[in-house]
Amino acid sequence: MLWTAPDDRHRITKAASRLAEGDCLVTWQWPADIQYVYIHSFGAGGEEGMREPDEQRMKLYTREEYKVRGGYRLPADFIGARYFRIYACVMKQGQLTALRQSDADNLARVSGGRAKIRYGIQYGLGWFGRHRSARIRLHCEIPVPKEALCYVKKQGAVPLHPDDGTRYPLLRDLPAGRSELPEIQVGRSEQLRIFLSDGKIFGDQFEVVPE
Repeated sequence: MLWTAPDDRHRITKAASRLAEGDCLVTWQWPADIQYVYIHSFGAGGEEGMREPDEQRMKLYTREEYKVRGGYRLPADFIGARYFRIYACVMKQGQLTALRQSDADNLARVSGGRAKIRYGIQYGLGWFGRHRSARIRLHCEIPVPKEALCYVKKQGAVPLHPDDGTRYPLLRDLPAGRSELPEIQVGRSEQLRIFLSDGKIFGDQFEVVPE
């Protein structure tokens, strides 16, 4: 694929996306004389969207297909945020040439489903001494990186948010399915709760719910 910079009359504008009846619908404003675009879709990691896309992973889409389908449609079967960057294409010396545009006008974003992380906490009886044991069990619909979760310990009440008590990071990534964190010791009146470590970063992808 060849790349060149677009002039004003060849810029994609008004890129947008939304969920509709189980599909993701991506729309944009076509320049008057553009008949082809390349669509590059990527996840929320960011790096993939910044570097030059691989032609093998891009979708060539025609203006006629767009008219028939009312936009670019694909199944909304992804987890978390999804991005779509639209590149206009022109014919140069018998080859389709993509126009390198990297601004907000040709970038669309949509949030897919959120994977559930279910958790339960079991406390030991702790009849004697000042401490008792606690076990945290989790069930993850998809693998979860350790950076996404934390547990919070609070004296005398259940924590209400990640900063409502003493926060502890997870020490390992969690696989899909059931898993259990190492047993920990807490004070007799301390309570635990699992939270996303940063809702802005991981809130589009995961939802934490008690069992």
